[in-house]
Amino acid sequence: MEEYLQVVPSDIEIIKQDFEKRLDVDVQKLETEKLRKGKNKAKEDLDSLKIHYKKLRLSMRTAGLGKTSEQWRQEIREEKIKADGWERKF
Repeated sequence: MEEYLQVVPSDIEIIKQDFEKRLDVDVQKLETEKLRKGKNKAKEDLDSLKIHYKKLRLSMRTAGLGKTSEQWRQEIREEKIKADGWERKF
């Protein structure tokens, strides 16, 4: 006979289980929102880095910092030729 008896949870136990389930759902929602915000922040940071990188590359090109060593050698040759031309004039 005892094998057919089931333990019926009390009202308090049912309320407690329901509360814990809702609490778990709320915690999962908060964690999801936190991850979403972190992802958005990371995306904004990446976009900002891309913009800064493009600006840096542009300023390097403008300042001549992006030249290869061969380009620098060619520019030096050209400047030496100009300097020699000026020395001959004076």
